[in-house]
Amino acid sequence: MDIREITDEHAWNQQLSALPYAHILQSWQWGEFKRDTTGWNPRRLAFYRGDHLLAMASIGIRRIGPFAVIYAPKGIALDYHDTATVDAVLTALERFARRHGAIWLKIDPDLPAATGVPTEPDDAPNPIGQTTIALLQRRGWRYSPDQVQFRNTITIDLTLSEDDLLAAMSQNTRRKVRTAEKKGVTVRHGTIADLPILYELYRMTGERDQFLIRPLAYYLKEWRWLIEQGLAQPLIAEVDGIPIAHVILFHFGRKCWYFYGASANDHREKMPNYLLQWEAIRWAKAQGYTTYDLWGAPNEFHEGDSMWGVYEFKRGFRGTVTRYIGAWDYAPFPPLYRLYTEMMPRVIAWMRQRR
Repeated sequence: MDIREITDEHAWNQQLSALPYAHILQSWQWGEFKRDTTGWNPRRLAFYRGDHLLAMASIGIRRIGPFAVIYAPKGIALDYHDTATVDAVLTALERFARRHGAIWLKIDPDLPAATGVPTEPDDAPNPIGQTTIALLQRRGWRYSPDQVQFRNTITIDLTLSEDDLLAAMSQNTRRKVRTAEKKGVTVRHGTIADLPILYELYRMTGERDQFLIRPLAYYLKEWRWLIEQGLAQPLIAEVDGIPIAHVILFHFGRKCWYFYGASANDHREKMPNYLLQWEAIRWAKAQGYTTYDLWGAPNEFHEGDSMWGVYEFKRGFRGTVTRYIGAWDYAPFPPLYRLYTEMMPRVIAWMRQRR
C-alpha cells in the first residue's frame, strides 16, 4: 500500500467524487475552509496499490505541543465491500498516525451501520457497516466519546420520479407543501448578494429556537466560499418579495445535503419550510444527484432527544432513516489518549465557566 499526497485541487475533487462514500466534508474546499477558520491543517492522502487508486482521506492535523490530533471528517472514502482493502488502508493510516505523534486519529465514514428506527419493523443492519465495525474493533479502534458529526440522518432516493417522491410524503407534509404554494410563497435561488439575508434569518432562528450559532464572519466565509466554488446553493422563500425562510444545500459527488435552514418569525403559518424542502429535493434531482441527505436525526429515537422536533418535520418527507457507524479513534499511545480524553472535558468545562 502506497500513500501519496495530492496537492492539486482539481485532481483531488475529481478522483474523490468517483469513489464510494465520498462526502462534501472530504472535498478540497472544505479542508481549506477549516484551515482558515479553525486551524486544522489539511493533508490530502490517496492510497494506491501500484497505479490503482483504492481510497482517499482528507485529514486535518492540529498540533498540541510535540503531539498531534488528526481527524478525517466523514472519511475514509473507499469501497467498504472489499474488507482486505479496508484492512490495508487502516494499517497505512495507523502508521501515518504513529509517525506524526498522534494522540488520536479519528475517522467517521459516511457508511451506514443500519437503516430504520431501532426496534421498529424497518430496523435493518447494514452488513458492510457491521463488518467494518467488527474490523475496527479487532484492530483496537475505539468508538469515539466525541461524535463530531450527526450519527443518524434521513436520506431520500432521488432516482424516483417527482410524482413518486411527492406521493411518498405523508399526507400532512404534502398538504403543507400545497398550502405554501396557495398562500403565495415563492422560492428563488440565492446568490452571494443574499449572504446578509441568509445570516439574519439564521440568527433569528437561533434566537427563537435557542441554539448557539457561530460569529457572523464564520458563516459568511463558509457560505461565500462554497457558493463561489460551486458546492453550495441557497434557496430563499419569499412572500411579496420579502425573504421569510431559506435552506442552504451543499452538494458533491452523488449526494446533496440540507446543511442549513432558517425562517423569520413572521409568515410561519404559510408553511415556507415545507415548500423549501420540496424545491430543494427537486433542485438536487435536476442536478443529477442520486441521494438527498436531510443531515441530522435524533441520537436516541424518543421525544426527549433534542432533535425530536426537527425529526418530526423531516420524517414527513418519508426518506430512509440512516444510522452511520459513527466516529472511531485510533490511539497509537493509549496512556496519552486516556489522559487526553479524561482531561479535555474538564478543560473545556473550565473555559466555558470562565466565559
